[in-house]
Amino acid sequence: MSDADVIIIGSGMGGATLAAQLAPTGRRILIVEKGERLQPSPADRDADAIFGKAHFRPKEEWLDGDGQLFNPGNYYNVGGNSKFYGAVLLRYRREDFSPLRHMGGTTPGWPIAYDSLEPWYQQAEQLFEVRGTLGEDPTEPSHSGTYDHRPIPDEPAIADLRRRLKSVGLHPASLPLGVDIDTWLAHGRTTWDAFPDTCGGKKDAETVSLAQALRHPNVTLAPGCEVTRLLAGEGGKIIGVEVLNQGEKQVLSAPLVVLSAGAVRSAAILLSSADEHHPQGLANRSDQVGRNFMNHNCSAVLALHPFRRNPSIYQKTLLVNDFYLTGGPNGEPLGNIQLLGKITGPILAASSPLPRLLAHWIADRSIDLYAMSEDLPNPESRVQLRNGRIVLDWKRSNWEAHLALVDKLKSLLRKAGYPVVLSRAFDRRTPSHQCGTARMGSDPTKSVVDSFGRSHDHPNLFIVDASILPTSAAVNPALTIAALALRSGKHIIETEFTQ
Repeated sequence: MSDADVIIIGSGMGGATLAAQLAPTGRRILIVEKGERLQPSPADRDADAIFGKAHFRPKEEWLDGDGQLFNPGNYYNVGGNSKFYGAVLLRYRREDFSPLRHMGGTTPGWPIAYDSLEPWYQQAEQLFEVRGTLGEDPTEPSHSGTYDHRPIPDEPAIADLRRRLKSVGLHPASLPLGVDIDTWLAHGRTTWDAFPDTCGGKKDAETVSLAQALRHPNVTLAPGCEVTRLLAGEGGKIIGVEVLNQGEKQVLSAPLVVLSAGAVRSAAILLSSADEHHPQGLANRSDQVGRNFMNHNCSAVLALHPFRRNPSIYQKTLLVNDFYLTGGPNGEPLGNIQLLGKITGPILAASSPLPRLLAHWIADRSIDLYAMSEDLPNPESRVQLRNGRIVLDWKRSNWEAHLALVDKLKSLLRKAGYPVVLSRAFDRRTPSHQCGTARMGSDPTKSVVDSFGRSHDHPNLFIVDASILPTSAAVNPALTIAALALRSGKHIIETEFTQ
C-alpha cells in the first residue's frame, strides 16, 4: 500500500499552496519538509542575532563557480523561505510573459500568456489576503477583480517620500503586501525583511496555505524529513521517495509525487537521483535540470537628509515601476524599485564595515530602497553536484541595466531632496528570488516540465516551485509561484483524480 495518494516535497510557497488546492478532494496528501516549525524565541526581533550572528541561517556550505565555499542563506523550516520574506505579492507584468529585449539580451518568453495565469493570480491574492490598490502603477496588468483589503498606509516619512517622488515625475504606487500589520507590531515594534514570522503577522506559506490544507484530516505534515533522492521505475514513473526521517532512512511511495524544494534543492534532488537508465539525473532528458539559474540583481539604496529623521517602524509600503519596461539607452527595461523594511542601526552595523555610532546616525536619517533588475536565463548559470555537495555557479547577467537603474534612482532621489544617496549591491550570500533550473516549456528537448509543472519524462512527477519559471522578471516571484501552484492543482484534480 502506498504511503499517500500525493507526496509533496517541501512546504514553501509552491508546495503548501498546492496542498491547499488539493486538500478538499479528500485524497491522502503527505507533505514532507526538511525543516521544523519555527518556534518563538528572543532572537525573533533581535537585529544583532539575525544580521550579525546569522542566528537563523542554516549551518551549511555550498561551492561557487570558482570552487570556493560559501553559506547560501536559504532557510529550511515549515513554510520555507517565506517565513523570512518581505511578503511582497506582486504579479508579473503582462509583458514578462513574451520575449522582451533587455540591455543584456532577450528573454525567451513563456509557454503561457498572462491571461492564462490571471484568474490564478486573483485567487492567490484572495488566499493570501493581499493588501493593495489598483490604478496607481502604470505597468499594472489587467485584473479580473480588486484587492479585498486596502493597502498598508504610509508612515509620515514615507508619505513625504511619496510626495517628493511625484514632484520629480515618478508614479509611486502602493506595494501589494501579505501582512497583518497590527499582529506584527503587537509582538514588537520592529522592522520586517529577514525577520522570522513566529507571530502570524506575515501571510506566508505556513500561516496561510499550509494552515488551510491542514484543516483537512486527509493532509499530513512530516517535518524533519529530508528527501535525498527519487526512485524511478522501468516505465519512467516515480516509484519511491527516499528520505531521512529524523535521521532514519526510509522510502515512501505515492501514485503522484510533487517536488517543491526550491530552485536549488529541487534541481539537486533530481540530479542526485541519477541511475543506470537516467545517468544525468531524473527529469533531465533535455539536459536542462540545474541550468538557467537566475537570481535578481539587487542593491540597497539609502537616501539621507542630515536634518530629517525617519522614525518609521514599517516603511515598506510603496514601489516605483517607471523604469520597469523602459529607461535604458534604447528603451530597454531597467527594473523595479520598492522600499525595504526599515534598516536600523544594528542592521546597518552588522551588514557593513561602518562603526556602530555612524551606522546608527545614518539609519536614523535614511529611507531605504531596494532596486531590482531582471537576471536573464543562461544555460551555463547552473546548479550541479560535486561529491554530493551543491555547486551553485551563478553567472550574473543584465548587470549594466541594474547599474543604470541604480544611477537613475540615485539621481532622482537627489532631485527629490535627499542630498546624500548611498548604494550597495547584494552578493550571493543574500538570495534574491532564486529561480530557474527546471524551466517550463512546450518542447521536451528544451525544458523540464510543461506549463502545468508536469515532468516531460515522468508522468507522475510535478514540480511547483520557482525552479520552473522560464524568466525571473523584475518583481518578487512569490505570488507567481502561488498562482502556478493553484493552476497546477486544478489540472491535477481534473486529470489525475478523475481516474
